[in-house]
Formats: sequence, structure tokens, C-alpha cells
Amino acid sequence: MVFSSILFMFIYLPIVLAVYYIVPSRWRNVWLFAVNLVFYGWGEPVYIFLMIFSICVNYVSGLLIGRYAAERKKAKLVLIINTVVNLAMLFFFKYFDLVAETLSLIPGVTIPTLGLTLPIGISFYTFQTMSYPIDVYRGDGYVQKNFIKFGTFVALFPQLIAGPIVRYKDIAEQLDERHEDLDKFAAGVQRFIVGLGKKVLIANNVGMLWDAYAGTGAADLTFVGAWMAAIAFSLQIYFDFSGYSDMAIGLGKMLGFEFLENFNYPYISRTVTEFWRRWHISLSTWFRDYVYIPLGGSRKGLKRQLLNLLIVWALTGLWHGASWTFLFWGLYYAFFLILEKVFLLRWLDKLPHFVGHLYTLAVAISGWVIFQQTSVAQTMVFFKAMYGFGEAGLCGGTDLYYLAGFGPVLLAACFASLPAGRALFARLPEKLRSVAVPVLVLLVLTVSTAYLVDSTYNPFLYFRF
Repeated sequence: MVFSSILFMFIYLPIVLAVYYIVPSRWRNVWLFAVNLVFYGWGEPVYIFLMIFSICVNYVSGLLIGRYAAERKKAKLVLIINTVVNLAMLFFFKYFDLVAETLSLIPGVTIPTLGLTLPIGISFYTFQTMSYPIDVYRGDGYVQKNFIKFGTFVALFPQLIAGPIVRYKDIAEQLDERHEDLDKFAAGVQRFIVGLGKKVLIANNVGMLWDAYAGTGAADLTFVGAWMAAIAFSLQIYFDFSGYSDMAIGLGKMLGFEFLENFNYPYISRTVTEFWRRWHISLSTWFRDYVYIPLGGSRKGLKRQLLNLLIVWALTGLWHGASWTFLFWGLYYAFFLILEKVFLLRWLDKLPHFVGHLYTLAVAISGWVIFQQTSVAQTMVFFKAMYGFGEAGLCGGTDLYYLAGFGPVLLAACFASLPAGRALFARLPEKLRSVAVPVLVLLVLTVSTAYLVDSTYNPFLYFRF
């Protein structure tokens, strides 16, 4: 079940909200836990048992770590076992076939693949559950003795499938007691519909331009075509993923929860370092707090810091998918981040701001080409065309046709990816804004619904992770 569907918006969500506000507050977590499992198991019911297993393992681990709080060796042993179990589960379902295929390339080695369907959102909820026993061990969070409350945290449907990655310590108090009121609910509805518009009206439409070019061969991909396609996918993934995050945050508000922001206009960044402080913030901070800093961070000298960056970004790449192209993507970003740490940041600080913006956009857009392609060969076809070494030349008739057709939505998407629109809207008189907001929200909902009625299944891009 996806947020941007008629089934979710007009059947599942109204039922969930109606019962949630009818039942006494002490039963609301029980109701959420039940509907969370229904939401997750809608497409693949068998994986509900995997979700419950993950909840049980981490719940018991938290209890044991709390019990052995004064005996650090025992608590650490429980944490290690818990981490191994979580990562083993993730490896089995997500990476086993990749490793088997790779090792089978060795002469005389044959490891059969399993061909298992990847459980939706397993990367997200595995990282989310792992944060709980780690925080309890560190003393950054308290032990949750109520199984239903913990299960609600793990399987909370607004952000279960594609984030943001919510850490237990950030919502522990909200699981015990949260504040719901009409203003927060209205703000949640508004935020949800903004995300819906991002997904349905912008991401899906610019994505069609990427789809038109995605499989183009070297003989037909021009300089203009390659850049149009790469820019289209860069905008598609931003509005698709930030749209999902907006919808998740909005749903959380409707239920009384406050989730942390996951995006902050990443395409205005002047450095790659800044870009990753603005893009998928919950993942970046998770790797920072649970991998980078425990490895030593920047505390053990420059060489160790650069090695830590390399490790973190190799893992970040693999987290996104079971393909060596994702590892390449992670190492690609590690290269630029290391370059900035060593000397490039100092150079960029001395140059006009637009130089840093252009550099960061070129790195990010090129990075999305690596991210989306399934082979190094097709990635190189795009890179050659983008950087003037393609076989098809500068521009073709098909490019002009697509430019005329998609130009307006590309320009609108580019403007919407900047904070300028929000700043201009904030300058309007308050009375005008009070009228404009509900009108715009209703308009976006109506147009988006019309699109959905006439569309086929359109999942979010990050569902596959």
C-alpha cells in the first residue's frame, strides 16, 4: 500500500484516524500497532512475521541491556549479538544473492542464489530498530518495557517504508504521551498534501522524461539529451523522496507525533559536504552517530578521518541496494568528500558562490546517473554524452521535442526545489495567506486525485531500499 493511492487516502487512512480518535488514549498505541502491521503486510503478508521477529529481538535486547546496565561486559555482549542478528537478517534478504553471484565468478565455485523478494523497507526499519539497543547501552535512551509501545515505534506506518529513519530516543516520550489538537492535525493534513503534490504532480511527470532517455544507446544520446535526462531524474528523486518524507511527517502530526525533518533544500548547497547535510538527513545522521563517530570520527588525525569517511560511504552506497553500482556510487561521494576535507573546501571558500553551486550540482546530478543505472556500461554512455565525448553530438530533433514538451514542468520543478517560493509566499499579507493556503491545498488534492484515478501503480523510488 502506498500513500499516493486512492485506497490509502480515502479508505485506509480515514478508518485509521476515525478509530484512533474514538478510542481512549490508552488504547491508541494498540490500535496503531495493529494497523501498522496491516499496512506493512498489505502486499507481502508473509513478511509480517519478519517484522515481528525484528521487534521481538530488539525489544528483548533492550530489556537485557537495561538489566545488565551495571555489568558492562554482559551488556556489551548482548549488544554485539543483537547487532549481528539484525545485520545477518538484512544480509540474508538483501545481499546474499549479490555475494553468491560474485563468488560464483571464481572458477570452480558455484553458490546458488535464493531469488527472495526483498522485504519492503527492510533497510529503514533495521537501522531504526538497531538504534534502540545502542541508545540504551550508551545511556541515551531508557528501556521500553511495554511491548506494544516498542512495536508501535518500529512499525509506525507513516515512516515505516521509506523513512525518515526515526530513532527511539527522538520519540520515546511521544509513545508514552503525545499532544493532539486541531491545529496540529490541520498542519499535518497540509504537509501531507504538499508531499502528495510533490510526488504526483512533479516527480511522476519529470520522471517520464528520464524514462524516455534511460535506455538510450551511445549512438543516439546527445549532450543536451543526457543533461535533460540527468536533471529530470535529479528532480524526480528529490520530489519523490522529499514528498514521501513530507507525507510521513504530515501523517505523524495527524497522530500527534513530531518527526525530524529529512530534507532542507539540498540543491542550493555550495559543497558536497553541505549537500549531504541537507539530503536524507536522517540517514546521514544515523551513519554519523552509529558508524563514523564510533570509528573515531575526526578525533584520531586526518588519515584516520579520511579512512572513516571511506568506510561510511562504502556502507552508505551498499545500504541503498544490493548492486556493485551502489558501492561505486558511495565511493564516488567518498572521493569528493575526502577531496573537500583535504583542500577543496578552502579553495571553494575563496571563489564566488556560484562556482560552488555549479560544482555541487554537477557532482550531484552526475551521482544520480550512477545511482539509477544498473550497469557501469550504461553509466559511461551517459557520462560521455554529458561531458562532450558522446557519439551523437550536441543536440537532436528528439531533444527539441522533449524540451518543448517537458520544459515548463522542468522549470517549475527547478523553482520548487529552491526556498525562493516559500520566501515569497511568506511575504504575502497574513489575511491573503490564510485564504490562499486552504484553496491551494484543496486544489493540489483535487488535481492529484484526478491523476491517481487515471494512473497505474506508482510506488515511491525509495520503496526498493
